[in-house]
Amino acid sequence: MLDDLDPLDIRLLQLLQHDAKVTNKELADKVGMSVTAVYERIHSLEARGVIRRYVALVDREAIGNHLLAFTIVKVKEHSKTALRGFEREAVKFAEVMECYHLTGQFDFLLKVASHDMKEYNAFLMDRLATLPNIAGVETMFVLSEGKVETAYALDLPVRKKKSKRGRS
Repeated sequence: MLDDLDPLDIRLLQLLQHDAKVTNKELADKVGMSVTAVYERIHSLEARGVIRRYVALVDREAIGNHLLAFTIVKVKEHSKTALRGFEREAVKFAEVMECYHLTGQFDFLLKVASHDMKEYNAFLMDRLATLPNIAGVETMFVLSEGKVETAYALDLPVRKKKSKRGRS
């Protein structure tokens, strides 16, 4: 997909990832395009699914979610139906911020935010552990955050230069 993006698309994405509230006029000034051209480019990126949505990033501590955990889950049955069923139910929990199906010893990784240990325990015992097909659960609690990033690194694709034959 990156090959489908030109340098202007990539620059717009870089700018929008860091501030989605920036106006089309400000973007146009930064990339040297007209406001209309910027609007059309952004609309195209949205229509192609490169830009999925716009969100406000909320500080979890400011809203009282002081406990962050990574919970890994092993399931008993690995059929497509069973795996999709677990994932479908796990993502419904408000505490689950992210859910990944994994390779390796465990099957799923859940990023879980809660107010405190008591609330996490209630989530684990009363909701997550009641799901069918769970073989095991292990939780790791975050002590500190070294880096939290939402913007993907976007570099221009390296294009191979055509060699000129007959020159040394």
